[in-house]
Amino acid sequence: MPEPAISSSRPRVLSGMRPTGKLHLGNYMGALANWVKLQDQYECYFFIADLHALTTDYADTSNILPNTLEVALDFLAAGLDPQRSTIFVQSHVKQHYELPLLLGMITPLGWLERVPSYKEMQENLAHKDLTTYGFLGYPVLMASDILLYQPQFVPVGQDQQAHVEITREIARRFNFFYPRGGRKARDAGKHPEIRPVAIASWEGDEVLPEPDVLLTPSPKLPGTDGRKMSKSYGNTILMTDPEPVVRQKLKTMVTDPARIRRTDPGDPDKCPVGDLHKVFSAAETLAKVYDGCRSAGIGCIECKSWAANALVQILEPLQTRRAGFSEPRVKEILEAGSSRARTRAEQTMEEVRAAMQLTSAGRQAGS
Repeated sequence: MPEPAISSSRPRVLSGMRPTGKLHLGNYMGALANWVKLQDQYECYFFIADLHALTTDYADTSNILPNTLEVALDFLAAGLDPQRSTIFVQSHVKQHYELPLLLGMITPLGWLERVPSYKEMQENLAHKDLTTYGFLGYPVLMASDILLYQPQFVPVGQDQQAHVEITREIARRFNFFYPRGGRKARDAGKHPEIRPVAIASWEGDEVLPEPDVLLTPSPKLPGTDGRKMSKSYGNTILMTDPEPVVRQKLKTMVTDPARIRRTDPGDPDKCPVGDLHKVFSAAETLAKVYDGCRSAGIGCIECKSWAANALVQILEPLQTRRAGFSEPRVKEILEAGSSRARTRAEQTMEEVRAAMQLTSAGRQAGS
């Protein structure tokens, strides 16, 4: 018996993360903390994108399953509530295999090649062979992930808006070729990338409505080496790091290069530790940091200790919540969420198959 989809009159949002292992503070502040807040206002779908991991890690898949469980634990630790959100695994919803195939039939090759992250990731992961069909088609898989749930919004940070735009373009092209009810595409050869004026808005008759971006706060969060916090840089503070580890990592963190000696004044606005204070410390502590650093009244060691205090205060409740979930319980939550996601995704696929006049084949595939 399939798990019923969470029905709600609230606007729907969807987002996901690749299973790269335990999440860090950058993941938490850049996405998870915002997702937790969205649960009170939106009908939420949050997924672990294990199929996306195959686009770059296809040669060694041994870490995908354990990493999926770690990410799920961090989702729950952050405060995602399976009673208020649908939390699921991408590969457990078979419609995530079907829709990319259909959308791939109409997506121009040039659209995929112009995606900024295509060449960027090939350069950053030069040690891997990314000249694969799956890697090139990554944006189609991403678009399918979103469009399957017909969300009104995709929550992203300011620098991620472009990622949603190709989804909107693919949806627009699909809706032009395949209006609801299976009507033949109008002037199929004439500028199919342009949205016809006659097509209705989101609340109208489009099979795959174009989602809008929901901009969410994404504070500047440096890693221990001063660059953006990222696993690829090895500069992260994990959500699971215990207090001694947090303090040790902060001790080695780079600071304002102008403070060579203890007596040299510095500027928190030019210091990665100062950036951490701006995100995590109370106003009173932040005032002490600015005054003490600029006057050389405090040293970097003391400043780092205050930052560690603030981080530990954030992390301790997350780690306590995480410890309350056993592996069997996490698997149970993911299966229930995946069942609900399958129910909702199949509603979309029934409309897609009908619009593409694949209804008889679709009945068999969806059974």
